[in-house]
Amino acid sequence: MKGYIQDGDTLPFVAPYDVAAGGGVLVGAIFLVAIAAVLTGKGGQGRRRGVMDIAKTTGEAWTQGQKLYWDNAAKKLTTTAAGNTLVGAAAQVQAAGDAVGRAMITGQIA
Repeated sequence: MKGYIQDGDTLPFVAPYDVAAGGGVLVGAIFLVAIAAVLTGKGGQGRRRGVMDIAKTTGEAWTQGQKLYWDNAAKKLTTTAAGNTLVGAAAQVQAAGDAVGRAMITGQIA
């Protein structure tokens, strides 16, 4: 197909901050999960969609299907919409004490 480049589920990015492998990164309006650790200003690859285990805000219990937002200041997923970016939904129930949550990242543009 003329003009087709790629499926877009994995994208290269330049890290706006240090990000660990499996960590979330917001690049403009695109939310990605880093495949490998990337230092600020360096290039890396990230997944834009899929079910992944990502750092979550402790103290919040999740129900399956609950909307999840990226808190770019804390670098964690949260259920708090205000001031944060919608990135997906909880793939399963998570306890309030869990530091990591299983999330379905939707790949929508923020």
